[in-house]
Order: sequence, then structure tokens, then C-alpha cells
Amino acid sequence: MNRKEQEMDRIYVGVFEMFGSPSARGVSAWTHPRSDLTRFHDVAHWVDLARTLDEAGFDWLFFADSFGYPTVGGQMVDAAARWGINFPLLDPQLLLPILAANTRDIGLVVTETTGLHHPFETARRFATLDHLADGRVGMNVVTGSIQNVVADLFGHERMREHDMRYDMAQEYLDLARRYWEESWEDGALVQDPSTPVYADPARLHRIEHDGRFYRSSGYLTVDPSPQRTPVIFQAGSSGRGKEFAAANADCVLLQSADPAQMAANIADIRARAAAHGRDPRSIRVVATQSFFVAEDARDAQRLRDQFRDAQTIEVAAAMFVSNTGIDLLALDPDKPLSQVPLDDVVGQMGQSNIDRFVGPDGEGPTVAEILEQLRVRGIRGSQIVGTPEQVVDRIEDLLAATDLDGFMLDPLFGGEDVRDFARLVMPELRRRGRIPEAGVGGTLRERLFAADTATPRL
Repeated sequence: MNRKEQEMDRIYVGVFEMFGSPSARGVSAWTHPRSDLTRFHDVAHWVDLARTLDEAGFDWLFFADSFGYPTVGGQMVDAAARWGINFPLLDPQLLLPILAANTRDIGLVVTETTGLHHPFETARRFATLDHLADGRVGMNVVTGSIQNVVADLFGHERMREHDMRYDMAQEYLDLARRYWEESWEDGALVQDPSTPVYADPARLHRIEHDGRFYRSSGYLTVDPSPQRTPVIFQAGSSGRGKEFAAANADCVLLQSADPAQMAANIADIRARAAAHGRDPRSIRVVATQSFFVAEDARDAQRLRDQFRDAQTIEVAAAMFVSNTGIDLLALDPDKPLSQVPLDDVVGQMGQSNIDRFVGPDGEGPTVAEILEQLRVRGIRGSQIVGTPEQVVDRIEDLLAATDLDGFMLDPLFGGEDVRDFARLVMPELRRRGRIPEAGVGGTLRERLFAADTATPRL
């Protein structure tokens, strides 16, 4: 098999994590004896997990983040505290340098919320992180989550509208990219003690920006990192979200869904990318996916059954209100979600989770059916159960049916799920030629786009 054929077969595998909240996935699994989801204060836990992924050949470790928590009528719902639903949440960006120092190859991706910081500050921070990680950093760009709570926490007069958040995000990212790519020319950092010249002023350029949302004038105070611009991840699946991803993202994240629906979303994103003048194949599209895997299929099924038995309607409802502003427990259980008017709050947050259950004609499952689906699957969708061979068969079927480039493992019980996947499934994927040998090296951009470019940067 030549290199081109190998690259066509290559898939990309990441791991989804939250730093602090045991039930941020919308499931209640932290009470199970298998779970280590309450060990988030333990640095050794995260170092061990990151090393496991690095040695097994995973492509990245991804940290989602949010500033908010579930509320109804402005008050935190009791279930948020009782079950640990998006509460508490620690700052994952502070964890990245520790993991970078204890790993060699794996990409480290962390969430950045636009609209809460200035683009210059973001450019400075991520350039620093990329230096510390030797070019292995990715930035998951989000326009916010649980935006009604964020507005209160940050003292905004009102929650910013959905489309305005994307307008801000575009200007935000454009300005940050100018600082990363234009402020320092290649070779501007001289560091020659014999001259002496530390940085060549002729190769430094002042950035001037006076936009709708941001103003800035000056130089990036961090010299160019190995990637300059971090690998951009993005997960919006509303119309504006897909448009933003098509224009800006290197890697697009989707929730697991019906394969036909996922295939349609991927085709839409690639078509939008082409309309922006991009090669539609230059975007890596991956889906978040949970797995219950064991050497014996009966043991895998038993894990899935234990997980389902642990789930509650209370947790499902609290997570849904956190993502959408909709309190399912206050609605008629026998009617669809379209019974809710899309007012100034509902519909301006979590559109993808609303669209998931409301068809174009307003029809869809009843509220009772939505709650049951959320109870057994969590907020992000489907699960794959079986032996390593059965799991990889299902993965390959999903890839063929959807045009996905890979997936991101969402470990429902925590670290043991990751270790089982690393021990059982990664070798089977490697045996079938789906992933390369561990230790490929290079920047995260090189790792994801080796077939498209020989350089570590844009």
C-alpha cells in the first residue's frame, strides 16, 4: 500500500474530557465503582491519563469548558449541585503545561470562549501554550455555553444573541490570527549575542485593528510558536455554526446522531467550505462517541446495562436546561418540544440540542421520549458496545456511511473506559491500517494534515 492509500485509510482518534465536573456529559456515572470522575483535583490522575493516550497513539486529548451551570428562573437547579452537572468546573488551560511536560506526541486541545477575553490576550496565551507544548496545541473555539448564566457572571446587561456571538467570534479569530501570523516575520527572532540583536525590528509589524467589536494596536509580545496559529477546533452545528466552521475550522466536532443525519451535516459543512474557497477535504470532521468494550461481549453488555441503570431523569433534565434553557420537567410530557416558544433565551442558546429533537415541521419525539433518550445516552448521543473486533466493525460502518474522518471517545465511566479502549481497540484499529504506529511526532497540525502539507503551520 502506498502512502496516499494509507492516508486515505487513516482515521483520527481523540478523547473528550472535562476538568472538574463529574456529570458534565449529562450522565450520572460517577457513583459507579468503576468510575474515577471525582479525581479531577489529582494532577497524577491527569498525567497518567495523558501518558496512556500518548503511548497508545491517540491524536489529541480534548478539554471542553464552560463558565455556566444549569439554572431555572435564574436559580441554580438543585440537581446541578447534587449530581455535579457542569458544577464545579476547573480551568483546563492551567492543566495543559503540566500535561505537555509529561507527554511527547499527543495533541492537547482546550476550549476558548470568544467574547469574554480580548483577542490579543488570547493570541498571547495560546502562543505561550504552543511553545510550552512544542507545537501540539489546539484551540476549541466556542461562542459560549449556558449563555444566560455567563451574562450574569460577567456582568453583561443581557445575553448576546446567537448570531451576534458568531459575528463577534469571526472578528475575534481574525484579529488573533493577524497577531499570530503577521506581527513577526520568519527570522525576526535573532538572539545573536555577538551583534547584539535579540529581535530584528525591521521584521516586526504593528497590528492595527478598529472593528465592530474590538480595537487593538501593537505587537504580539510572544515570538512565533511552532504552529503560530493553533489547530482550530469548532463544534457549532446550527446554520451559523456550520458556516463559521466551514470558514475557519481545521477540525469540526459533531455529536453522534443518526448516520443519515450525520452524513447530511458533513456534506453541508464540506460544501460550505468549498464555497469559502477551501478544499472540502482539508477539514477533519469527527464525531463524539461513547463505547463499552470488553474482550467478552457479555462483559461489554453488562457495563452498558450498569450504566443505564445508574441514569436518572433528574440529571437528564438538568443537563438539557443547562444546554438550552428549556426545563423539560415543566412541559407536557405527551407533546413535542415545539410546544415551547423560542423567546429571547430559548433558541439563543444550545440550538443544536434543540434542532436535534425538533424537525422542520415542528414535529418530533414527545418530551417524555426526549427525557428517556437523554437518560440512557446522555447529551451527546449513541453508544457502541462489544468486543474490540465488533467495535471496530461498527466504527468502520459508521465511517463508510457518513464520510467522517474519525471520532472522539467520550469515556462515560472515566479513565477505565479510556484504558480499555487503548488496550483493546487501538491495536485492532492499527492492525486494520486505520491508525499509524504510536510516536509519529511533529506538531498537531502536521499530525492531522501530513497528507496536505509538509509544514508545521498554516
